[in-house]
Amino acid sequence: MNSRTLIVLVGPTGVGKTDVSLRIAEHYGIPVINADSRQMYAEIPIGTAAPTMEQQRRAKHYFVGTLHLADYYNASMFENDVLSLLGRLFEKSYIALMSGGSMMYIDAVCKGIDDIPTVDATTRDVMRRRYEEEGLDAMRDELRRLDPEYYETVDKNNHKRIVHALEICVMTGKTYTSFRKNERKQRPFNIVKIGLTRERSELYDRINRRVDAMISAGLVDEARGVYPQRGLNALNTVGYKQLFEYFDGRYSLEEAVRCIKRDTRIYCRKQYTWFKRDEDIRWSHPDELNVAEIAARL
Repeated sequence: MNSRTLIVLVGPTGVGKTDVSLRIAEHYGIPVINADSRQMYAEIPIGTAAPTMEQQRRAKHYFVGTLHLADYYNASMFENDVLSLLGRLFEKSYIALMSGGSMMYIDAVCKGIDDIPTVDATTRDVMRRRYEEEGLDAMRDELRRLDPEYYETVDKNNHKRIVHALEICVMTGKTYTSFRKNERKQRPFNIVKIGLTRERSELYDRINRRVDAMISAGLVDEARGVYPQRGLNALNTVGYKQLFEYFDGRYSLEEAVRCIKRDTRIYCRKQYTWFKRDEDIRWSHPDELNVAEIAARL
């Protein structure tokens, strides 16, 4: 068996991945590969609960604050970047660590992602404007016409997936389905997946308290600073969407905070649903997981 091993730490938002990843990184003397897609944007560290500078001093973190809001990035690009990085990290240590909650990014590294063409900037801008001007219903109708097979399976309310599929159809002249092979790729290293979980009441309480802490830390000012860029996909994120509604006068601040907590809990449930399908994940409560147990799994 190949001795090189990637530890993959997953779990829903607010469960405590940052603290556990630091314990693992410090024990083995290795960096943390961040797999939270929103923590990659430098302008929004508070609302994405990005590792603080103190935490980053405890262990080097890759892919934290490395992008700007207008930068285009996707799971396929992350797959390529992480595989390239792992090639260098495994020259220094037989263990590497990736931690995060962005489901597609994690799957891209562990299982591979279809070789779907990168959407060019012109097509991306055109489709974004069309979505803003024509709305989701019109985009759904076009997808049904251009790629009826994908239309039957896609989440009809997920505008990002619908718009992305249309981008590929329009740019290539082929169906989005034609690029989706769903073939699992082999990796030249072992993968050990550890899932963190808590009782739902405990997790929801942590989420509520974390949102309150974000507000106290300056989330409102952070959101106000990026408000002029609110149309960017990076800001289609829980926390910012609700505060933008507050800035527009549709919510009071109290209502916006309540909605942030509610929508974070909803996102948490979606993450659980995704991760529970993966039978390779071994689940533990963060307080009961110790490094010795991880070493045994290796």
